[in-house]
Amino acid sequence: MSTSNDRLVFWGCFIALITTAFAFITRAFLVNIPDLWPAQFGLDNVQGQELFGAGIWPFAISIILFSLIIDRIGYRAAMIFSFVCYAIYSYMALQAYGIVNAEGLGEAGLAAARGDAYEYLYWGSVVLGLGNGTVEAFINPVVATMFSREKTKWLNILHAGWPGGLVIGGLLTIGLGAQVTEDWRVLIYLIALPAIVYLLILMFVRFPVNERVAAGTSYREMLGEFGIIGAAIAGFLIVKQLGLVFGWTDGVIYGVLIALVLAYGAYCRSLGRPLMVFLCIVMMPLATTELGTDGAITGIMEQPLKELGQNPLWVLIYTSAIMCVLRFFAGPIVKCLTPLGLLASCAVLATLGLFALSQTVSVFWIFAAATLYGLGKTFFWPTTLGVVSEQFPKGGALTLNAIAGIGMLTVGIVGGPLIGVMQESGAQASLERELPGIYETVSTPGDYFLGSYTAVDQGKVDALPADQSDKVTKVVTQAKQGALASMTIFPLIMLACYIGLILYFRSRGGYKPVELDTPEQ
Repeated sequence: MSTSNDRLVFWGCFIALITTAFAFITRAFLVNIPDLWPAQFGLDNVQGQELFGAGIWPFAISIILFSLIIDRIGYRAAMIFSFVCYAIYSYMALQAYGIVNAEGLGEAGLAAARGDAYEYLYWGSVVLGLGNGTVEAFINPVVATMFSREKTKWLNILHAGWPGGLVIGGLLTIGLGAQVTEDWRVLIYLIALPAIVYLLILMFVRFPVNERVAAGTSYREMLGEFGIIGAAIAGFLIVKQLGLVFGWTDGVIYGVLIALVLAYGAYCRSLGRPLMVFLCIVMMPLATTELGTDGAITGIMEQPLKELGQNPLWVLIYTSAIMCVLRFFAGPIVKCLTPLGLLASCAVLATLGLFALSQTVSVFWIFAAATLYGLGKTFFWPTTLGVVSEQFPKGGALTLNAIAGIGMLTVGIVGGPLIGVMQESGAQASLERELPGIYETVSTPGDYFLGSYTAVDQGKVDALPADQSDKVTKVVTQAKQGALASMTIFPLIMLACYIGLILYFRSRGGYKPVELDTPEQ
């Protein structure tokens, strides 16, 4: 950052990422704390996770779309679009609040109002996801271009803004205390603070020219790095989700997918780089491990920590603080371990941490386990972006952002709801084992991306006699915490993949970044 303009650009991008973190943690809190959105809008765990996912999967649409056009429309236009999305989301969330809190609603009226309000929350979340994706669509290529010789280091520092935002947002949420329970709209207002700041900082700065463009790499070459297979992976997830939203038949879904992939392939005439495709696949369990678990962990750990007199947000705040600090020191760690060695080490720590979190019962052991988990997830996302940017610089904004889009799509469409199903499956097994015959009376069926499920209906639980209701609640809470052990499958898959990549690069003389012949930044 040799000039004042460069410093403004970097820190403006940093604060923009803090805004996405504010949006994430406030929604995680609203969706996972039973007294907030679940109680006000009548949501079960899977419905809550689908609503949470509605703010995540649109990320991929905007990040990939803007990656295709951002070199032509400019980074400033993308930045302004992201701010407008945050404003629209805030308006729609406030409208949902007004609908369910209207005077004179009876039981039937409340049920209808909840349905109407859910639509506002769902589509507002979709718009929010578009805004979050647009933020990453411009900040990642901007920083990778500004620091083209140290991409992994500076992308890690940039992405310290994400956990930093989680820490600040979480502390503010805890600090507001009863105000949040009394009126959750205050959490919506929090998002406006960093959004306005980054808008004011970035409105008049000079953005750099992307290194791909500066090096003269053609648009077709950029598309070819991602290739037909990469487009098919991203396209399937996008079109399938749109089909679920708009009620498309399988024929329409696959017809649209085939048309898009054929058009993409006819233009780029490349299957894509095999390593890029492999990294896209690895990104799926990675995103679920980091973001999917983060979204659910507050709700999972709520009761154990409440019983110990602690706020459940402390686990997420603590692990995020670890991430924020360590990402600022990514440079020497990457130099020592190499990017792939760092990713493999993190997969081991994340596995141990998630398993330990599923077993702990005291404050000390919860935070000891959370330390392992926090260390593990620290470098996953930005280091993966660094690897992609270092290995595929010709891919420009597309390869760098498309892999992030695939990760977010996976969390929103599959990962988040799948974690919800894991929780519900654990609750079912525990109830059938410890309270035989009760599950059928307190459960309700549902459907999601991968099929059908049954979930504990909190309304039915509350309708039971007090002593029986307490027993059911206790069993369900313990089962949800135990479900974290099942989630270790995701970092274990990642570990196997990273070991394979380490061996692959070792056979080629070791890991080395690919550099384009661009002017020194």
